Amino acid sequence: MQVDGYVEGVITSEKTLIISAAGRVKAQVSADKVIINGLFDGELFANTVEILPQGKAMGIIHSDDLCIERGGSFIGETQATSQDQVVSLTRPEQDDAAIDNRLENNG
Repeated sequence: MQVDGYVEGVITSEKTLIISAAGRVKAQVSADKVIINGLFDGELFANTVEILPQGKAMGIIHSDDLCIERGGSFIGETQATSQDQVVSLTRPEQDDAAIDNRLENNG
């Protein structure tokens, strides 16, 4: 999806959102990737965010992959993606005991 005009409200996309140099977005945005070459004001949730040389972003960006090219600007705050997306890799204690027993028997 590409924005060449003005959009206000909520934008949700499973793919890439491009805000062109003529684009102005004042919204809460959720997308896989967002490329900003125009103006963005709001809250943004994305896996990847790129602010290009003419891009200006204000607000809150929730992303673990943010790139601001020389000339681009960002005023606001960044936050890591939600903890809900993190998978716990801890093993139950029972598995630890079984591994310890195997190590002792083989050692």
